[in-house]
Amino acid sequence: MSEIRVNKLINEAGTGSVELTQGATLPSGKTVSGAGNLNLTGVGTFGSVSAATGSFTTGSFTTGSFTGNVSVGGTLTYEDVKNIDSVGLITARSGISVTGGNTSIKGAVEAVTTGVYATGADPVSGITTGILTLDTELGTVFTHDVGSNQAVGVVSITNFPVTANSFHTVSVIFTSSGYGNTTTATGIGTNVTLTPSGVSGFSTESRVGAGDSISLTTTSGRDDIVTFGIHYNGSGTGTPGNYKTYVTKNGDFRLIRG
Repeated sequence: MSEIRVNKLINEAGTGSVELTQGATLPSGKTVSGAGNLNLTGVGTFGSVSAATGSFTTGSFTTGSFTGNVSVGGTLTYEDVKNIDSVGLITARSGISVTGGNTSIKGAVEAVTTGVYATGADPVSGITTGILTLDTELGTVFTHDVGSNQAVGVVSITNFPVTANSFHTVSVIFTSSGYGNTTTATGIGTNVTLTPSGVSGFSTESRVGAGDSISLTTTSGRDDIVTFGIHYNGSGTGTPGNYKTYVTKNGDFRLIRG
């Protein structure tokens, strides 16, 4: 075996680097070191890489360990990580499963959304009535002003998750501007329309503590908070009997001036 001992290698013209036409092999324990850069336009395969800084257009790694910070200008897609510390938005495409420990959310504020109001046929009686749609993709707390005679006969709840044995709640803050009740005598009827996420809508009847309706205040200027709770038992998502809806009213609130 021949051996060449030199301090530097340069091409024949003396202007650039040499070309290793058959490649090069580093014996075990030897390294390539220096203050310059290692630029590869092809594919590089390494048993391990140790670098103070690195830049990759594309890369595939079996394992990696970083003792400092990692900055990603685009989208970082990954699975099975222990800790996530993000200053921006985290999107979980298939939901979030917490299998142990506690879940703490600090500084989370949910915006209150106005329900979408329209008139249409009651899916059970066929009578034209006011339908208030609550899209849970927008939030779980809504407001509706029954002023301008926007009475509510049917509540339609859409896009809530269909997680097995779940109980999803949606609340409506009913305010009144000149009108005291959503309907003349009875309040909100017990017929509701449910449209779970990814499932065709269907009509069902909600359960209330007593009577056949939730009666709202008949006095103008007062607020009522009504909460709808939907329990899904985990069976067929398109079967109405697998859902139970409960409705409760939380008081009759008014402003007391001292």
